Amino acid sequence: MAYVIAEPCIGTKDVACVDACPVDCIHPKKDEPGFEKVTMLYIDPVECIDCGACVPVCPVSAIFAQDDLPAKWHEYTAINAKHFGR
Repeated sequence: MAYVIAEPCIGTKDVACVDACPVDCIHPKKDEPGFEKVTMLYIDPVECIDCGACVPVCPVSAIFAQDDLPAKWHEYTAINAKHFGR
């Protein structure tokens, strides 16, 4: 079960989650090409180790365990995966 970044991240893109991630699975980072073009950050569902370190540091409560993702944001599981071509 991976973690998923959902709608509250749109327009926020706070990178505290990027800094907290021990496996570097949240992108794009501020220094990566395309950071300014995307509206939110994404978690790679394959690289995520389900540690949850990103959850408490998110200032807008946008990160959920996939099984706990609110139904209204269910499509964000696919949105996150699609960003990584998965």
